[in-house]
Amino acid sequence: MNETVGFIGLGVMGRPMAKHILAKGHKLVGCNRSRGPVDDIVKAGGTAAETPADVARRATIIITMVPDTPDVELVLSGPNGVLTALQRGSVVIDMSSISPVVTRKLAAQVAAHGGTMLDAPVSGGEVGAINATLSIMIGGDAEALKRVRPILECMGNPERIVHIGSEPGSGQVCKVCNQMAIGGALAGVSEAFAIAQKAGVDLSRVREALLGGFASSRVLEVHGERMIKKNYVPGFRTRLYQKDLRLANEVAAAHGVAAPATAVVTQLVNALVAAGGADLDYSALGTVLFKLAGIA
Repeated sequence: MNETVGFIGLGVMGRPMAKHILAKGHKLVGCNRSRGPVDDIVKAGGTAAETPADVARRATIIITMVPDTPDVELVLSGPNGVLTALQRGSVVIDMSSISPVVTRKLAAQVAAHGGTMLDAPVSGGEVGAINATLSIMIGGDAEALKRVRPILECMGNPERIVHIGSEPGSGQVCKVCNQMAIGGALAGVSEAFAIAQKAGVDLSRVREALLGGFASSRVLEVHGERMIKKNYVPGFRTRLYQKDLRLANEVAAAHGVAAPATAVVTQLVNALVAAGGADLDYSALGTVLFKLAGIA
């Protein structure tokens, strides 16, 4: 593939993802609100762009990886946005986690400018981005996906690049489901650890035993270890998880689905943010339940 890849949003996730694309020999032009990450990409062999429009002039595969729905809207359809300079036939891949409803609107705008948009949110956090083992959930045109799959395989596990459906927003709906499932597991592990700790049982041994049985999960493996070590250096910031849960509740309401467990997890996350934990890793949700249990 000789197409130039544009990458907009070189944050905690985006920077290592872009570097993996470069490492596989692809041409890449990077753009970010702050200059430091762009300079890092240039050192790795990429080139710099000043605006999303500049990216669109120079790339025919354009990836966005930004925090929230308004950010994607600004990058694509704002002043100096991608759509002001999109080349016909380009593929826009939004790898952010945003509203499925807005995704459908943006996909229509991209189509009106002669391009195709895929929504491709990811799971795996900073570790997955660094190790190129992300799970990628894709909504949109199957032929466009076939064209860009080699790029996606630079960043994710090929076996976990899943085409959810041809309808724009399908990938975002799947990401909502992912975050809801993680929340339930995270709350369950936190409550279990609170009981074990108050009972005077060794948390490390509890985790070891549970990992060998039906309670085993990636949440228990990764976030359980974080709770034991009190390591809340962010791999995925709580404020971003709060945003994802907001989207989950909105999607549930739009489809008439009761989501009481997600509602409880949302309030625990809100409490963590209110207590000053917005920039901690979201596994710090456990600290809210530990405090409720009277554990320092």
